[in-house]
Amino acid sequence: MTYRIEGLPEAEFEALSKLSDIELAERGARRVIADADRGYPCRVTLEDARLGDSLILFSYTSHDVRTPYHTTYAIYVREGADTPPPFIDRTPPVFEGRTLSLRGFAADGYIVEARLAQPGEADAAIRALFADPAIAYIHAHNAAYGCFAARIDRHEEDSL
Repeated sequence: MTYRIEGLPEAEFEALSKLSDIELAERGARRVIADADRGYPCRVTLEDARLGDSLILFSYTSHDVRTPYHTTYAIYVREGADTPPPFIDRTPPVFEGRTLSLRGFAADGYIVEARLAQPGEADAAIRALFADPAIAYIHAHNAAYGCFAARIDRHEEDSL
């Protein structure tokens, strides 16, 4: 069993970068300048933004299902970010040093099992969740702030 983690597609957020600060505020969003090299996890690149990088902070629907597990919460997207190649059987840099809440969902959008993964434990926890055939995909959230980090899908090696 292998797994795949991809950043969100940058094209989905290009229009936000064209908006003024006032227009962003009207949509409940804001432009933020990173004041450190850590603490601003970009959901496109799946790495932390660097000091001085410009990001958009906005509400994002990460689990758009017709179940009680429908989820919308704040995320950061770095302006001008490019989506990297997928992470196959390895976790992205944005997981490093963070405690993660891993939520395993069935194909119908209902939760099957959840786990906390301490820093360095994400790979093992992902594999343990996918050992259950009822789990179709996993959502990773940063445990402290609760924001969506990434979706993790089963990956068939022959689909490369």
